[in-house]
Amino acid sequence: MIRRVAERASVPLTPHPDVAKAVLTHMLRIITQQSEARAELQRIGDRLHDDQIAQQEVAVREILAAVQQRGDRALLDYTARFDDQTLTPQQLRVSGSELDAAYQQVSKELLDAIALAHDRIHAFHNQRIPKSWVQFGDDDIVLGKRYVPVERAGLYIPGGQAAYPSTVLMNAIPAQVAGVERIVMVTPPGAEAKISPAVLVAAQEAGITEIYRVGGAQAIAALAYGTETVPKVDIITGPGNLYVTLAKKQVYGTVGIDSLAGPSEVLIVADHQANPIHVAADLLAQAEHDAMAAAILITPDETLAKQVQQAVSEQLQDHPRRVLTEKAIAHYGLIVVVESLESAIALSNQFAPEHLELEVADPWELLERVRHAGAIFLGNATPEAVGDYLAGPNHTLPTSGAARYASALGVETFLKHSSLIQYSPTALHKAADAIQTLARAEGLHSHAESVRLRLSNVPLPSPVEEQPR
Repeated sequence: MIRRVAERASVPLTPHPDVAKAVLTHMLRIITQQSEARAELQRIGDRLHDDQIAQQEVAVREILAAVQQRGDRALLDYTARFDDQTLTPQQLRVSGSELDAAYQQVSKELLDAIALAHDRIHAFHNQRIPKSWVQFGDDDIVLGKRYVPVERAGLYIPGGQAAYPSTVLMNAIPAQVAGVERIVMVTPPGAEAKISPAVLVAAQEAGITEIYRVGGAQAIAALAYGTETVPKVDIITGPGNLYVTLAKKQVYGTVGIDSLAGPSEVLIVADHQANPIHVAADLLAQAEHDAMAAAILITPDETLAKQVQQAVSEQLQDHPRRVLTEKAIAHYGLIVVVESLESAIALSNQFAPEHLELEVADPWELLERVRHAGAIFLGNATPEAVGDYLAGPNHTLPTSGAARYASALGVETFLKHSSLIQYSPTALHKAADAIQTLARAEGLHSHAESVRLRLSNVPLPSPVEEQPR
């Protein structure tokens, strides 16, 4: 998900006509026409594709080039410009004394919560380690697959005016379980160039002590290309603002990435037995992330739709992030009334949400029809917040429709695999005709010869005599 931190959120220039009315009334819109619902879901899913994004891509390209050419100097210049913090090269890396001090600056309650979350996330990911395998077949053919971790991983953790220790755990623990040798973390500095103690504690609990106070596209550039201080890595993971996401997109190929995270989104399918107050809270829990976050309810119960609409308005009244949350609700909030739960799931599959909540009487039965979702929360007692913090599965999930083909961050993200192949002379002889036929069909002479020569008992060439000097 994109977590917008200390950044003014952008809004598409051509919203649906009903959005202007929603902005003025602060009401969550209700629509009942299926054709309109599909169009609105498409609009919300495409909210990152506008002229503003093209302009930001140019800015990101300039930042990447500057860091690649000027290294630490560019990092320090951009940190002064974007984060209003003046640093020296020596201050880029968080010191050991700052790491030690962080434990004295968090409450025991928070430390215990971080430790509990760590244990549950670790236990979940520890079950998902792909295993290398070898298979011995006829004629002494050996085939297999070998998994090894990347050597270096870079974790991007949003920061600045906010702190996300849960994101630290969600990125660091799978890398640790995978066996990555060197894991480095980057995060933007806050006031007085400080990093949140909660973030530093979470990092250390997950075994991460190499931390750099740099954020934005410049941090992605540092991890992709390396600087005098920040090491080049093999893969970059972690969510960030739009500039971070665009930077990850542009460095892909130089390094691997986990995904291109867009703004957060939740889609709730609910029936008559759902509690409208709880549903409203779940919608707002997503909308409060970001002015571009999407919060969608699809229900066959028109009464529930109206109750949720009212509950959202009431819960917004004293919301500490009211302005930002209202923007999200007005532009990307939606209630769709449908004829049946089957129709609701069909719309959900079209949208392919990052988070899907099934607040229905029998969520497991409905689950059979779900094709596309990053994470699925079943039942009325499973709000998305459970998955964000404590359940164990990763909260770094595909967004903007990517759940059609992508999955959550996990141990596999930090592993790569190589095929293992061994043929005996007997096996090669039996396969030779087919291999040579295919090679010649493709016009690859030496491919065919590499097989033929092994079977033709051609004498070895005489040793080349060295000429006297």
